[in-house]
Amino acid sequence: MKLGQTQVRTRFAPSPTGYMHVGNLRTALYTYLIAKSNEGKFILRIEDTDQERLVEGAVEVIYKTLKETGLIWDEGPDIGGPVGPYIQSERRDIYTKYADELIEKGGAYYCFCSKERLDELRKIHEASGIPHKYDGHCRDLSPEEVKRLLAEGVPHVVRQRIPAEGTTTFHDVIFGDITVENETLDDNILIKTDGLPTYNFANVVDDHLMGITHVVRGIEYLSSAPKYNLLYEAFGWEIPTYIHCPPVMRDAKHKLSKRNGDPTYEDLIQDGYLKEAVLNYVALLGWSPKGEQEIFSLEELEKVFSVDGVSKSPAIFDLAKLKWINSEYIRALPLEKFHEMALPYIKKAVHIDTDTHLIAEVLQPRCEKLTDIPEKLDFIDVLPKYDTALYVHKKMKTNLENALESLKDALPILENLQDWSRESLHDALFGLVKQKGVKNGIILWPVRVAVSGKQFTPGGAVEICELLGKEESLRRVRVGIELLNG
Repeated sequence: MKLGQTQVRTRFAPSPTGYMHVGNLRTALYTYLIAKSNEGKFILRIEDTDQERLVEGAVEVIYKTLKETGLIWDEGPDIGGPVGPYIQSERRDIYTKYADELIEKGGAYYCFCSKERLDELRKIHEASGIPHKYDGHCRDLSPEEVKRLLAEGVPHVVRQRIPAEGTTTFHDVIFGDITVENETLDDNILIKTDGLPTYNFANVVDDHLMGITHVVRGIEYLSSAPKYNLLYEAFGWEIPTYIHCPPVMRDAKHKLSKRNGDPTYEDLIQDGYLKEAVLNYVALLGWSPKGEQEIFSLEELEKVFSVDGVSKSPAIFDLAKLKWINSEYIRALPLEKFHEMALPYIKKAVHIDTDTHLIAEVLQPRCEKLTDIPEKLDFIDVLPKYDTALYVHKKMKTNLENALESLKDALPILENLQDWSRESLHDALFGLVKQKGVKNGIILWPVRVAVSGKQFTPGGAVEICELLGKEESLRRVRVGIELLNG
């Protein structure tokens, strides 16, 4: 069945070869947004024709990632649709039929070259320093010879017949019109010896039969676009709109790579990033919205996304920017929701009986990612051993001498405090600041160091004293006085 072209139809067509890398997720997101911003349909298709690279469980990873991020497909393998099946290995007969049709039209031919001959050809080209491409050995076999070889069961592939002369021009939304010399193109394989199609053939046939109007893919496929166009033209089919996205890079020279330790979507989630923040950041990898806004929900992206905002330049994956976006999402969460998400991480560090809601309230304004939580709280159970050098802070103008004085002044005030609440603690400590006529840090920094034993904490002196309770806070202040006296 071939659908009409009355609506925008896009497809995300991953190969189930393992994890979902960031570039893959971006392709899925842009494909989804093009469909939804045009009130179109978003199709999921599984391209599993490369059987050697298939990874068990990879299809489930694709489903899980898309569902988690809200990229819900309108048609696909699990829900069906009018142009299924949506798994390429289940469409084998379709590709055979269209390969036969293409051969009849003169756009393809049978190739019976052995692996040994092709390997030898490659060696000759490499030794000569010329680009390797098939030499057309089987292009002009007579119909009788082809029939005889097929009857004898000689292993074969089907190759695309590329015009030997002239040029092919194609249009890409991002890169404009691109023209290539046909003589530089290879007669690439369309049907392999196992009868399964290559990516190059299957995706053209499927995109046509599924009525795909806009094809989003990585820039690495830009060089293959002329071959796709020649296939469309040979069949007499309408060519879809191409959008080739520049790569996502680790730095100016290196693409993101799981092999080199760069994170996948799953890695980022396990590292404490929120799925909404990851998706928001991925949208900005190579796409610039109009205006200054950078925090977008998926619903907002559906309204504002436009392909003309996609850059030609590679996007650099910046963890610092992702961390900032993640912190904005964390701060925007309702406290109860943040408490629910933070609780497993709080429990990793805090084992004493304490108010986890209070901890979450202190953490939320200062949390960048969930996995940072345990190290921020490791002082709650036990006061860590610390160097008195922590009391010295140039900006706060504290030194060992005035730190000791501040702790001695603060201790009786805290001891006499009946209401151990944040408000009372604030009034007591800031009252001491006013009484002494000093800057806030002269009092608050030494108290914070004494009760935490750390340079960086999720809250200030007031919040930490509230968290620890009166008895433990006073004990730690006394320990601080002893250390400074020593």
